Amino acid sequence: MFPKPIGQVRPWLRTAYKCALPIALIVWLLPLIGIAVTSIRPAADLAVGNYFGMPSGFAGVENYTAVFKNSSIGYYMLNSFKVTIPTVIGAVGLSCMTGFALAVYKFKSNLLVFFMFVAGNFVPFQILAIPVRDLTLQLGMYNTTMGLVMFHVAFQTGFCTLFMRNFIKGLPFALIESARVDGVSEFRIFWHIVMPLMRPAIAALSVLIFTFIWNDYFWATIMAQSADVRPVTAGMNELKGQWKVAWELITAASIIAALPPVAMFFLMQKHFIAGLTLGATKG
Repeated sequence: MFPKPIGQVRPWLRTAYKCALPIALIVWLLPLIGIAVTSIRPAADLAVGNYFGMPSGFAGVENYTAVFKNSSIGYYMLNSFKVTIPTVIGAVGLSCMTGFALAVYKFKSNLLVFFMFVAGNFVPFQILAIPVRDLTLQLGMYNTTMGLVMFHVAFQTGFCTLFMRNFIKGLPFALIESARVDGVSEFRIFWHIVMPLMRPAIAALSVLIFTFIWNDYFWATIMAQSADVRPVTAGMNELKGQWKVAWELITAASIIAALPPVAMFFLMQKHFIAGLTLGATKG
């Protein structure tokens, strides 16, 4: 049913695997390498059509400095943090409680409620553009940071609940039963017993949701029209002129915008991998 580990296959397959893996890795990294090289390429190279060749010089300092001089990318990144951090806290916090309720308590319509959370993940978000826009206009939350945060929390909680509920289901239920026998309240069971065991899952989910929200472009352009609210993904449009596109600046801005999710992943790498692999092996 599952593929054999690479160490157990035939020798010629292992050799083919070792040859194909670096090639596939290079092909996968080519777009990222191209963006990184373009971000340090002088503008004159692009003017004469030198898109894929070696840069004629190093203009990294000039390009990255120009990004901050010619746009408000620093302010847009601050806006992204204002949207992303509350969304991560709200979505993960709510999903811890909903996941605990759906995993621990047996009540009527438990599966129905769980399926409703899951079903929300299969709704194409594009068809929600007009209803969400009209709803935020009626509530006075259109073109506001709070509107973006509330929408992202509502939309991400379904996936987070699915993740947390399945994680809590794998925890030893005997711990909860023994705490109940000792007279511990349900809230204390959740806070002092279940929550410490959920730390790897919380870390993994926080990294995923942080990346999803930070990289969002669709809702950033629909629900944020003014520069006071616009996240960095939508704010990079400032670098696109009417007659000329400064690709060296856009790629430099892309590298800058990608740094926070990458930094968060490496900071949380240990917990992230533990959260994804916990329960994946027997024993």
